Amino acid sequence: MRLTMQHDSGPAGNMLLLRGAALWLLMALVLAWCMVGLGFGLPVLPTIFEGKFSRLLQAHLDFLLMSALIFGFYAARVPLPWHVRWAMVVGAFTNSSLFLMQAMFPVLDTPTPSDGLLPAAFRLFLLASIVLTSYGFGKGAVIVLRSTFRNG
Repeated sequence: MRLTMQHDSGPAGNMLLLRGAALWLLMALVLAWCMVGLGFGLPVLPTIFEGKFSRLLQAHLDFLLMSALIFGFYAARVPLPWHVRWAMVVGAFTNSSLFLMQAMFPVLDTPTPSDGLLPAAFRLFLLASIVLTSYGFGKGAVIVLRSTFRNG
């Protein structure tokens, strides 16, 4: 028996959440192996991750957290509109990738914004990510919460 979350796009919604969560979980595993490689002193990794090790760890943990959240929404089996599912999956990636960018580009990891195109683009990406992620998970949480009053 196959359970699906029927909404505007039928089973495709399930697949989007599952694919997104699986991809971000795989990304977390890749980052874990990068941290292991850094610990063993693999020569190429310090040139890729020029920033702080702590930012790489944050990216790893954030990808894990976002994967768990998306898997949780999938497991709840509450129908979500397509725009909420997409905001969750894309926002989960952009949010986690902010830490990854800071690990790769130390100029982005400063308490005060630097001048230049890269820091300005990063700030715009950061703001868009916060809005998208908050919308996806916030709206999803409201929909799930509302469903507990109808189905309970």
